Amino acid sequence: MSTGFIYLASQSPRRAQLLGQFGVRHELLLAGADEDAESLEAVLPGESPTAYVQRVTGLKLDAAVARRQRLGLADAPVLCADTTVALGRTILGKPEDARDAERMLALLSGATHRVLTAVALQHGRRRHAALSVSRVRFAAMTRKQIARYAASGEPLGKAGAYAIQGAAAAYIEHISGSYSGIMGLPMFETAQLLRRAGFII
Repeated sequence: MSTGFIYLASQSPRRAQLLGQFGVRHELLLAGADEDAESLEAVLPGESPTAYVQRVTGLKLDAAVARRQRLGLADAPVLCADTTVALGRTILGKPEDARDAERMLALLSGATHRVLTAVALQHGRRRHAALSVSRVRFAAMTRKQIARYAASGEPLGKAGAYAIQGAAAAYIEHISGSYSGIMGLPMFETAQLLRRAGFII
Protein backbone atom coordinates (compact mmCIF):
# COMPACT_ATOMS: atom_id res chain seq x y z
CA MET A 1 0.00 0.00 0.00
CA SER A 2 1.10 3.51 -0.70
CA THR A 3 2.50 5.24 2.40
CA GLY A 4 0.93 8.52 1.32
CA PHE A 5 -2.43 9.97 2.24
CA ILE A 6 -5.37 11.64 0.58
CA TYR A 7 -7.60 14.57 1.41
CA LEU A 8 -11.29 13.82 1.85
CA ALA A 9 -13.37 16.86 0.96
CA SER A 10 -16.54 15.83 2.77
CA GLN A 11 -18.25 16.52 6.08
CA SER A 12 -19.95 13.13 6.00
CA PRO A 13 -18.80 10.83 8.81
CA ARG A 14 -20.16 7.92 6.76
CA ARG A 15 -17.75 8.65 3.91
CA ALA A 16 -14.84 8.92 6.33
CA GLN A 17 -15.84 5.60 7.89
CA LEU A 18 -16.10 3.86 4.53
CA LEU A 19 -12.81 5.30 3.32
CA GLY A 20 -11.17 4.07 6.50
CA GLN A 21 -12.07 0.49 5.56
CA PHE A 22 -9.41 0.66 2.84
CA GLY A 23 -6.72 1.46 5.38
CA VAL A 24 -5.86 4.58 3.43
CA ARG A 25 -4.74 7.44 5.63
CA HIS A 26 -6.80 10.53 5.01
CA GLU A 27 -7.21 14.06 6.27
CA LEU A 28 -10.36 16.13 6.05
CA LEU A 29 -10.33 19.14 3.75
CA LEU A 30 -13.51 21.00 4.65
CA ALA A 31 -14.99 24.20 3.32
CA GLY A 32 -14.28 27.29 5.38
CA ALA A 33 -16.87 29.69 6.77
CA ASP A 34 -16.13 32.06 3.90
CA GLU A 35 -17.14 29.47 1.27
CA ASP A 36 -20.72 29.16 0.06
CA ALA A 37 -20.75 25.39 -0.27
CA GLU A 38 -24.55 25.18 -0.37
CA SER A 39 -24.76 27.20 -3.58
CA LEU A 40 -22.84 24.47 -5.39
CA GLU A 41 -25.80 22.13 -4.89
CA ALA A 42 -28.35 24.28 -6.74
CA VAL A 43 -30.16 22.33 -9.45
CA LEU A 44 -30.12 23.84 -12.95
CA PRO A 45 -33.40 24.06 -14.89
CA GLY A 46 -34.12 20.81 -16.72
CA GLU A 47 -31.01 19.12 -15.33
CA SER A 48 -31.11 15.32 -15.12
CA PRO A 49 -30.16 13.61 -11.85
CA THR A 50 -27.09 12.04 -13.50
CA ALA A 51 -25.84 15.33 -14.93
CA TYR A 52 -26.58 17.06 -11.63
CA VAL A 53 -24.65 14.73 -9.33
CA GLN A 54 -21.65 14.61 -11.65
CA ARG A 55 -21.58 18.38 -12.07
CA VAL A 56 -21.90 19.07 -8.34
CA THR A 57 -19.14 16.58 -7.54
CA GLY A 58 -16.86 18.28 -10.04
CA LEU A 59 -17.60 21.72 -8.60
CA LYS A 60 -16.95 20.50 -5.06
CA LEU A 61 -13.66 18.96 -6.16
CA ASP A 62 -12.66 22.19 -7.93
CA ALA A 63 -13.35 24.10 -4.71
CA ALA A 64 -11.42 21.57 -2.58
CA VAL A 65 -8.36 21.64 -4.85
CA ALA A 66 -8.36 25.44 -4.79
CA ARG A 67 -8.77 25.35 -1.00
CA ARG A 68 -5.74 23.10 -0.58
CA GLN A 69 -3.62 25.38 -2.74
CA ARG A 70 -4.88 28.51 -0.98
CA LEU A 71 -4.06 27.08 2.44
CA GLY A 72 -0.62 25.94 1.29
CA LEU A 73 -1.23 22.34 2.36
CA ALA A 74 0.95 19.44 1.32
CA ASP A 75 0.34 18.03 -2.12
CA ALA A 76 -1.80 14.89 -2.07
CA PRO A 77 -4.76 13.46 -3.99
CA VAL A 78 -8.15 15.02 -3.19
CA LEU A 79 -11.28 12.85 -3.06
CA CYS A 80 -14.80 14.19 -3.31
CA ALA A 81 -18.24 12.59 -3.63
CA ASP A 82 -21.85 13.64 -3.82
CA THR A 83 -25.05 11.64 -3.50
CA THR A 84 -28.51 12.40 -4.80
CA VAL A 85 -31.82 10.57 -4.68
CA ALA A 86 -33.99 10.60 -7.78
CA LEU A 87 -37.59 9.56 -8.29
CA GLY A 88 -37.83 9.52 -12.05
CA ARG A 89 -36.25 12.83 -13.07
CA THR A 90 -37.22 14.48 -9.77
CA ILE A 91 -34.19 15.19 -7.57
CA LEU A 92 -34.77 14.82 -3.84
CA GLY A 93 -32.07 16.67 -1.97
CA LYS A 94 -31.65 17.22 1.75
CA PRO A 95 -34.89 18.13 3.54
CA GLU A 96 -35.18 21.62 4.98
CA ASP A 97 -37.01 20.39 8.08
CA ALA A 98 -39.14 17.52 9.41
CA ARG A 99 -42.16 18.57 7.36
CA ASP A 100 -40.10 18.56 4.18
CA ALA A 101 -38.74 15.13 5.16
CA GLU A 102 -42.30 13.85 5.50
CA ARG A 103 -43.08 15.14 2.00
CA MET A 104 -40.10 13.29 0.52
CA LEU A 105 -40.78 10.07 2.40
CA ALA A 106 -44.39 10.10 1.24
CA LEU A 107 -43.12 10.23 -2.34
CA LEU A 108 -40.71 7.33 -1.74
CA SER A 109 -43.26 5.19 0.12
CA GLY A 110 -44.18 2.12 -1.90
CA ALA A 111 -41.98 3.17 -4.81
CA THR A 112 -38.58 2.38 -6.31
CA HIS A 113 -36.10 5.22 -6.64
CA ARG A 114 -32.49 5.64 -7.72
CA VAL A 115 -29.54 6.65 -5.57
CA LEU A 116 -26.71 8.19 -7.59
CA THR A 117 -23.30 8.76 -6.06
CA ALA A 118 -20.58 10.41 -8.10
CA VAL A 119 -17.01 10.19 -6.86
CA ALA A 120 -13.98 12.03 -8.21
CA LEU A 121 -10.29 12.09 -7.39
CA GLN A 122 -7.83 14.81 -8.36
CA HIS A 123 -4.18 13.70 -8.43
CA GLY A 124 -1.89 16.41 -9.72
CA ARG A 125 -3.39 17.49 -13.02
CA ARG A 126 -5.18 14.21 -13.49
CA ARG A 127 -8.82 13.81 -12.57
CA HIS A 128 -10.60 10.48 -12.41
CA ALA A 129 -14.34 10.13 -11.89
CA ALA A 130 -16.91 7.37 -11.54
CA LEU A 131 -20.65 7.05 -11.00
CA SER A 132 -22.55 4.49 -8.95
CA VAL A 133 -26.28 4.03 -9.59
CA SER A 134 -28.39 1.88 -7.28
CA ARG A 135 -32.11 1.24 -6.96
CA VAL A 136 -33.97 1.15 -3.68
CA ARG A 137 -37.55 0.09 -3.06
CA PHE A 138 -39.41 1.36 -0.01
CA ALA A 139 -42.33 -0.53 1.46
CA ALA A 140 -45.56 1.42 1.79
CA MET A 141 -45.37 3.53 4.94
CA THR A 142 -48.28 4.84 6.97
CA ARG A 143 -48.54 8.54 7.77
CA LYS A 144 -47.76 7.70 11.39
CA GLN A 145 -44.61 5.79 10.45
CA ILE A 146 -43.47 8.62 8.19
CA ALA A 147 -44.11 11.24 10.88
CA ARG A 148 -42.29 9.19 13.52
CA TYR A 149 -39.23 8.69 11.35
CA ALA A 150 -39.15 12.34 10.26
CA ALA A 151 -39.40 13.45 13.89
CA SER A 152 -36.40 11.30 14.84
CA GLY A 153 -34.06 13.79 13.19
CA GLU A 154 -32.28 11.09 11.19
CA PRO A 155 -33.58 12.34 7.80
CA LEU A 156 -32.05 15.79 8.23
CA GLY A 157 -28.87 16.26 6.22
CA LYS A 158 -29.58 13.14 4.14
CA ALA A 159 -30.42 13.15 0.45
CA GLY A 160 -33.93 11.80 0.01
CA ALA A 161 -34.59 12.22 3.75
CA TYR A 162 -33.33 8.83 4.88
CA ALA A 163 -30.22 6.91 5.91
CA ILE A 164 -30.12 3.31 4.72
CA GLN A 165 -27.78 2.37 7.58
CA GLY A 166 -30.24 3.78 10.14
CA ALA A 167 -33.81 3.20 11.21
CA ALA A 168 -35.06 3.59 7.63
CA ALA A 169 -33.72 0.09 6.93
CA ALA A 170 -36.93 -1.24 8.52
CA TYR A 171 -38.86 0.05 5.50
CA ILE A 172 -36.51 -0.92 2.68
CA GLU A 173 -37.77 -3.97 0.82
CA HIS A 174 -35.06 -4.32 -1.81
CA ILE A 175 -31.88 -2.75 -3.09
CA SER A 176 -30.06 -3.34 -6.35
CA GLY A 177 -26.56 -1.95 -6.73
CA SER A 178 -24.03 -0.70 -4.21
CA TYR A 179 -24.95 -0.56 -0.52
CA SER A 180 -21.90 1.60 0.21
CA GLY A 181 -22.85 3.81 -2.73
CA ILE A 182 -26.27 4.35 -1.17
CA MET A 183 -24.49 5.28 2.07
CA GLY A 184 -22.47 7.89 0.19
CA LEU A 185 -19.20 6.37 -1.02
CA PRO A 186 -19.24 3.44 -3.47
CA MET A 187 -16.39 1.22 -2.35
CA PHE A 188 -15.73 -0.54 -5.67
CA GLU A 189 -15.57 2.64 -7.72
CA THR A 190 -13.55 4.46 -5.07
CA ALA A 191 -11.02 1.63 -4.93
CA GLN A 192 -10.56 1.89 -8.69
CA LEU A 193 -9.85 5.62 -8.43
CA LEU A 194 -7.38 5.12 -5.58
CA ARG A 195 -5.50 2.47 -7.54
CA ARG A 196 -5.09 4.95 -10.37
CA ALA A 197 -3.53 7.33 -7.86
CA GLY A 198 -1.00 4.69 -6.77
CA PHE A 199 -2.69 3.27 -3.70
CA ILE A 200 -2.74 -0.51 -3.43
CA ILE A 201 -6.24 -1.56 -2.46
